[in-house]
Amino acid sequence: MMWLAGLHLGWVSFAVLLLIIAGLLRVERRVVEASSAAVTGLAVPVPVQPAVEPASAADDLTPIAAVLGALDAPALLLSARETVKLQNRAAESIFGPIPQGSDLAGRIRAPGILDMVRDAIGSGQPRETEHAERLPSETVYVVRIAPLAGPTTEPLWLLTFRDVSHARRIDRMRSDFIANASHELRTPLASLRGFIETLQGPAKNDVKAHERFLVIMHEQATRMSRLVDDLLSLSRLELRSNLAPEQTVDLAPLLGHVRDSLQPLASDLGVEINLDLPKHPVLVPGDRDELVEVFENLIENACKYGQEGKRVDVVLSGGGDTPVEFSVTDYGPGIPPEHVPRITERFYRVNVEASRSKKGTGLGLAIVKHILTRHRARLVVKSEVGKGTVFTVKF
Repeated sequence: MMWLAGLHLGWVSFAVLLLIIAGLLRVERRVVEASSAAVTGLAVPVPVQPAVEPASAADDLTPIAAVLGALDAPALLLSARETVKLQNRAAESIFGPIPQGSDLAGRIRAPGILDMVRDAIGSGQPRETEHAERLPSETVYVVRIAPLAGPTTEPLWLLTFRDVSHARRIDRMRSDFIANASHELRTPLASLRGFIETLQGPAKNDVKAHERFLVIMHEQATRMSRLVDDLLSLSRLELRSNLAPEQTVDLAPLLGHVRDSLQPLASDLGVEINLDLPKHPVLVPGDRDELVEVFENLIENACKYGQEGKRVDVVLSGGGDTPVEFSVTDYGPGIPPEHVPRITERFYRVNVEASRSKKGTGLGLAIVKHILTRHRARLVVKSEVGKGTVFTVKF
């Protein structure tokens, strides 16, 4: 019985040993299969996150990432499967962080850009398109994709976004400026031509018609002269916008001079100009003639467009260690809020007929803005419909 028990125990030990050897063989076979898969490029079934592409151990993207990080334009590195491999900081500020391997269509929803990417990857040729965003503000990008020749075995594509919004705005402003200037000159020229033809024809011997038409022709010629002078002034200011004034001007006596020169106009309009000036000198770096033009424009506009209020208040404050501020307040109809941000644009008018009837060129506040920019000052406009407008210059 002891012999049988020993034999039974020996078989059990032998069976356990066989099981251990079989387990070791299975582990060794798995290791060999995994090694073979790494060599042959076959995929090993491992759990992966959806929409995230595993990084390739053979391709080092560190040099490319360093180059992308130095670019100030948004840039994305794409694979041939339209997945994002890398993004720089500029792209992150626009699209947010994009996990490596994410599908491009999940972050960029513009059909034009996605179609361009597919066409470029399919053809192997660079492609370019223009894309505009309306919100939160109007932004225009030139989007380009091109194949990237680099130290990687996988074909890669570089998608870049170049912001051309400022250039587009400049082009639009230039075309608007030419159109508006042409219109402003064409109108008085048409009037002059018509009156000249009338004086040469039907009213050739009509003395009363001569007197009436000559007065109108003089007004139209004066209007064109003012417009040309303002255009030349704007052009001159743009050329000198980066040159800060080197003189020092005392604003208190200068404003007294401006008030005296505008007093006849204010009397004709039935407006009283109230001047509140400090007794001490108020010195600022500036060009005297240009500052006179600023104050004349602002006070004259207040008298013309705030005529209903019968009063214009001009206040100068600050000086020494206190920031200098100049303000002119009228008590007229005010400016609707949708117009306030645009009133310093060239030829922009809140009311076209009212502006022309008051002999305005539509360039006065644009000139003011350019002069203040050169003087490192800014213009603040506050207005309430029915209560008036306050223009404040902060030096």
